[in-house]
Amino acid sequence: MIKKILIGLGVIIVIIQFFQPEKPFKFENTGDIKTKYHIPKEVRSLLLVACGDCHSNRTIYPWYTNIQPIGWWISRHVTGGKRHLNFSEFTTRPIAYQNHKFEEIMEQVKEKEMPLPSYTFLGMHSLANLNDKQRESIVNWAQAKMDTLKVLYPPDSLIMKRRSPTPGQ
Repeated sequence: MIKKILIGLGVIIVIIQFFQPEKPFKFENTGDIKTKYHIPKEVRSLLLVACGDCHSNRTIYPWYTNIQPIGWWISRHVTGGKRHLNFSEFTTRPIAYQNHKFEEIMEQVKEKEMPLPSYTFLGMHSLANLNDKQRESIVNWAQAKMDTLKVLYPPDSLIMKRRSPTPGQ
């Protein structure tokens, strides 16, 4: 009985290898954050290694994303990361969104919620393990960008408008 279960699981594992998630790679720079905002070299490097794989259109997928179900799990993480913040499309969004994302960057990095522990688990992506000085550099940069936006734009244009709930919710 156990032998049949193990054979069945083995067959399923082999079959799911034929169902690979899509791994889009768009090298579109027109809306990239660096086209509008100055990013110091050190911060740019940190954003690239610690954030770029999940928060840009230039994701580099490691070899193990070709093994299912690991590939599906990572693909879901990357898709979710881009949905929340995509540096490659940053400047295409309204200024209130950009301001809000700078605030979220500060909060997530300061609270050590980003990069996700699963991203740096077991020494994977070791360059993404940010030390306190690196975190401070990112937070200071994001705060400086928010301060600049406060000078350039009226205060009410920097506030995200709440969406009114649809009737019946």
